[in-house]
Amino acid sequence: MLRSKSAKVSADLIPGRRILALGESLRGLADGPLAGALIEMGAVASLEDLQSGGADLVLIDADALEATALAACVKALSAMRNSPPVLMVGENLPAGLVRNLLRLEAADILEAPYSPEDLAAAVQTLLVEAQPVVAAAAPGAASRCWGVTGAVGGSGATTIAIEIAHALAVQAGKDRAVCLVDLNLADGAAAAYLGCAPTTRLADFGHAADRIDAAMLGAFVTPVSRGLDLMAGVRDPNAFDAVGRDAVLRMLEVACEVYDYVILDLPRHRRSWTLDALAGCDEVIVISELTVPALLAARAYSDEIEDALSTGLRPRIVLNRLASRMFGPAPSMTEAEKALQRKAEAGISSDWEAAAASANLGGPIAQHRPKSKIVKDVQALVESLAAQPPRRDAPAKAA
Repeated sequence: MLRSKSAKVSADLIPGRRILALGESLRGLADGPLAGALIEMGAVASLEDLQSGGADLVLIDADALEATALAACVKALSAMRNSPPVLMVGENLPAGLVRNLLRLEAADILEAPYSPEDLAAAVQTLLVEAQPVVAAAAPGAASRCWGVTGAVGGSGATTIAIEIAHALAVQAGKDRAVCLVDLNLADGAAAAYLGCAPTTRLADFGHAADRIDAAMLGAFVTPVSRGLDLMAGVRDPNAFDAVGRDAVLRMLEVACEVYDYVILDLPRHRRSWTLDALAGCDEVIVISELTVPALLAARAYSDEIEDALSTGLRPRIVLNRLASRMFGPAPSMTEAEKALQRKAEAGISSDWEAAAASANLGGPIAQHRPKSKIVKDVQALVESLAAQPPRRDAPAKAA
C-alpha cells in the first residue's frame, strides 16, 4: 500500500517526464500507466553518475535488486545535493531500507500488489511535491499583464517579449516576479531563444480547466533567472485544436494571481481565447518592422483589436529594428507614423549581431550583450509602460 499521503493530484504530470527506472519489470510502463514518460533503464551505477536535474523521478523495483544493490541505491541518492523524487515498489521491502529511503526529501514506497492507477497516482504525487511552492499573491495585489504580438511574421515579437520580461524581472529584484507565457502553442520559440526546456502540456488537460491551480503552476514553469519564469509548451502541431479555451484562460488567471507581471507572447492569428486574453491585458504591444507592408499590417491589426474589444484599450505600436541611416529605402520614424496614422509608442534599434548571438547562446540580449542599443531601448519602453496605471481586470476574469 502507499505510504500515507492525502495530497490531491490535480493534473497529469507524467507525459514528457524523464524517469530513471531500475528493474526490468518497469521497462513497459511507458506503454501503460506512465504513458508519455521518457523512461531510461538504468542500474546502481546510473544513480552514482546521475547529475542534478538529470531525471525528474527515480523508480526502483526492490524485488529486482539484491539487498546490497538496494542499499547502494539509497546511499547514492542520499549523497546527491538535489536528489530527484524516488519511488520504490516491490513486495519485499526491508524495514531498515524503507526508513533510510523515506529520509530523502521526496520519496515514497508502493507495496505490491498494486494497480496501474496506484502507480500513476504515486508518481504524480511525488512530481507535485517536488515542485517549488508557488504562493498566490496577497489579496488586492495588482498583478499586471502585458500582451506582445507581431504585426507580421518575423517582426521580432518573441525577442521583444523576452527582453521586456527580463527587464521587469531585474527591476523587481525578487523571486517569481515575472512569468513569460508563450501562447504560440504549436511552435513557440521562446524556450529555444532562452535555452530552456519547455514543460507545459496544456493539451493533457483537454477541456478540464478546473484541474489547473496555483500548485500546478510550479510544475508548468521553467525557471530562467531570478525573478523570471517561462511557461512554454512542447512543440505540438495539434496543440491549438487540443487545448480548450477555458484551460488557457484559467492558466492565465492563475499566473496573474501568483506573479507581479505576466507577459504574453501572443500568436498573430486569432484563437477562441485571443480576445478574452487581450481584454485582460493592461497593455497590448504590437511589434512592427519598418517596412510598408508591416506598417500597414500593424495599423490594421491595431484597429482590429480596438474594434473587437470595445474596452477603450489602445494597442501600442513599437517599431523594431530601427537603423541609423542617411540614405536608403527604409522609412524614417516620421514616415512610418504617417503610414500608421498614429504615433508609435517606441522604437527598438537594430542590432542583428547581438540578437543572433543571444539566440544562439540561449538567453536574453541583456544577459549576453548588455550594452546593446536594443537593451537600452527596451528598458525605456518598460519604464514608460510601468509608469502607466494598471487596469484591474485580469485575463481570465474577462472570460
